[in-house]
Amino acid sequence: MAKYRKLSRTSAQRKALLRGQVTSLVANGKIVTTEAKAKEVQKIVEGLIALAVKEKDNFETVKVNAKVAKKDKDGKRVKEVVDGKKVTVYETVEKEIKKDSPSRLHARRQMLKVLYTDETNKLFDEIAPKYVNRNGGYTRIVKIGQRKGDAAMEVLLELV
Repeated sequence: MAKYRKLSRTSAQRKALLRGQVTSLVANGKIVTTEAKAKEVQKIVEGLIALAVKEKDNFETVKVNAKVAKKDKDGKRVKEVVDGKKVTVYETVEKEIKKDSPSRLHARRQMLKVLYTDETNKLFDEIAPKYVNRNGGYTRIVKIGQRKGDAAMEVLLELV
């Protein structure tokens, strides 16, 4: 018995189809598709969200000092004359940035294997915090009815 549905496509076509649907689901929160495709997409998305929940808080906050050119009210750089030359005036700005841990970077790379666009930030920052106290079951399949052309069962696949 097969571990996945072949969806009447070659492996490259199947991977492209599933990647596209997974990316759309993560970006939009819901998609309408056939039941067989939805069940396959559901498996993939559940794994990605579980990975994001696991690695959600796995980063360090680092303080960084940066030299930034001082600007006037028009947005132009402020210059000052030093030894007969015009020199740009810089100010030091302290910022806090998130630095990913190695395991979070690995998780991000695993997600990028599946997603077409870089939706990893959305997975870590928006989707994962909603599901912290939930053990699986991040998606829901709701049957809509049969499609008019070929009578295939259409479903709504959405994030819970």
